[in-house]
Amino acid sequence: MDWDKLRIFHAVAEAGSFTHAGETLNLSQSAISRQVSSLEQSLKLPLFHRHARGLILTEQGEDLYRTAHDVFHQLAMTEARLTDSKESPRGPLNINTTIGFGSVWLTPRIKEFMDLYPDIDVTIILVYDDLDLSMREADVAIRLTAPRQPDLIQRHLMSLKYNVYASPDYIKEHGTPLTPQDLDHHKIVTFGEEVGDQTDLLPALNFLMEAGRNKSEPRLPALKVNNIYGIYRAVLSGVGIGALPDYFIEDTSSLVRILPEMPSPDTDVYFVYPEELRQSARISVFRDFLVRNIIESR
Repeated sequence: MDWDKLRIFHAVAEAGSFTHAGETLNLSQSAISRQVSSLEQSLKLPLFHRHARGLILTEQGEDLYRTAHDVFHQLAMTEARLTDSKESPRGPLNINTTIGFGSVWLTPRIKEFMDLYPDIDVTIILVYDDLDLSMREADVAIRLTAPRQPDLIQRHLMSLKYNVYASPDYIKEHGTPLTPQDLDHHKIVTFGEEVGDQTDLLPALNFLMEAGRNKSEPRLPALKVNNIYGIYRAVLSGVGIGALPDYFIEDTSSLVRILPEMPSPDTDVYFVYPEELRQSARISVFRDFLVRNIIESR
């Protein structure tokens, strides 16, 4: 099979249409269509069902796509190993983590890493869904839940503690709760339900809804936000009381910590990467960078 045609077929199968594949490959729709048709003719079988709403892979197309996907994945991993050097780490490093952790903890620190390793091309991907590292949707991930895939290496980085905060304006208007039961008379800001693969964390993150109450009768929140930075901004503006991870509050924050004696859950943070990248210098130096920064921030 012609390698260029196979590459184009793979892009079309991923995109689901000639138009979107053309945008990815920077080729015209007609050029994409011609290459796929030529591949189908050489194989003497159809690879796509064509209809008004787009393209659907045939059974033979599905088989070819799976094989092509595995081949391109292996090539990407091989390229990463070949371009990596223990003496001078280089190449792309795509980092996946949550929006809150990435925005508040990671991005302020990433300049130091980029200055230390200028030949590493860093990309940070902030989403709540866990990207598929085995399929190279990202190279490494910093996750708030332990990975479920058996072919991933994980290292525990730290445990996050959540503390309770309110703004000075909120306290001035509504007073300070002195016991968990007092929260019944206050406005609570919590996580919403749409947080991607982090849904398992919701009971821990929303512990204010049950603090000092029967778990079968949780409080109703004043506001739900599916982003920790959004919760921070809401609490800062005086909407209500919220729980925030300890890394979130800087010395310059005007928020006031309340109920310091109330127990709160810990959330474990993991550094995760594929087994195939175990020997990668880029992964090693980034892991060491994270560990050093975590130790220094304690």
